[in-house]
Amino acid sequence: MADDAAAAPPIRILHLEDSEIDHQLVALTLRRHGMACSLARVETLDEFARALAGPPWSLILADYHLGGFTALDAWALSRAQEHRPPFVLLSGAIGETVAVEAIRLGFSDYVLKDHIGQLPHVIERALEVWQARRDKARAHAELAESERRLAALAEHLQTSIEQERAAIAREVHDDIGGSLAAIRLDLAWIARHSQGDAAMQSHVAAAADMLQHALSASQRIMMNLRPPILDQGLVAAIGWLAEAFERRTGVATTVRAARERIEVDKQLALVAYRTAQEALTNAAKYAGCSRVTIELSDAEGVLTLEVSDDGCGLAPGALAKPRSFGLRGLAERARTVDGWLDVSSQPGRGTTVILSIPLHAEAAERVAAGEAE
Repeated sequence: MADDAAAAPPIRILHLEDSEIDHQLVALTLRRHGMACSLARVETLDEFARALAGPPWSLILADYHLGGFTALDAWALSRAQEHRPPFVLLSGAIGETVAVEAIRLGFSDYVLKDHIGQLPHVIERALEVWQARRDKARAHAELAESERRLAALAEHLQTSIEQERAAIAREVHDDIGGSLAAIRLDLAWIARHSQGDAAMQSHVAAAADMLQHALSASQRIMMNLRPPILDQGLVAAIGWLAEAFERRTGVATTVRAARERIEVDKQLALVAYRTAQEALTNAAKYAGCSRVTIELSDAEGVLTLEVSDDGCGLAPGALAKPRSFGLRGLAERARTVDGWLDVSSQPGRGTTVILSIPLHAEAAERVAAGEAE
């Protein structure tokens, strides 16, 4: 530990003081305390500015009343520094009001010259606080950078997932769909050439039923992977999703849209569609609801999707569970288009999922043009 202390660089202190005697008294006080420091004195604002432009200082120590200016003028210069050091006042004539105002502005501390013996402790405390603030700022910057990288990764993953879904949907359509269509033709041929064979006709009918089931399943898979109905517009896609949900679950589902066609780009439409899809899936699995309402609007330049159910609601703390990936994934997806997701729920009073996405300028212009028409 002693070797580490000996190896530590000295504290570089810039002393703004117009009295050489007071400067020497400060140097003596710090030496007596055993503080390893390098002390440089300047008298004028010009000298102070030139010193700030050089190598960085560990701390600034300043008298308050100086020749033609005050420490507040020096403080204003030091604030322009990207990594300004702590600033301590050392004055023989400073009132409590001035001292409090200086601390409010951001000065680290102040010491009266009559109590100069306190200076080493004040300097040590100011440096500790300054270092703690630097560490906190660095940690915040690293956290922000980490969040930025995670957001970029989430966006990349979402894009990759959608591309993979589209590729699988094409394969299902081209390969599986083509094969099933060929089987249908073969079954039709067999049915025509086995009119007198009742057993064969029975097997053909059963196979035709299974084939229709497979075709329906492949179409459903394709729609879930990459819904082509989005090409008909977001309102049509949400309407189709609601109809399919109602047909599958028996839950009464109502869609209310601000207009018959809401113009948004494909990426925003896909985010809204996936949000509605996930909200409906959650309602079917967990809500135990009898009614779902979906509202869609583009008022005030913001695309808003609201999915509400009258089910059992979420238990307190459900959204904070480590494995609550569904809604958390929707929130991350919303961030990729500068949007946000709100989830409100009370036990026994249902759940509401609200997606809000600011529309781009081009989309806003299309909306305005549509209103004018």
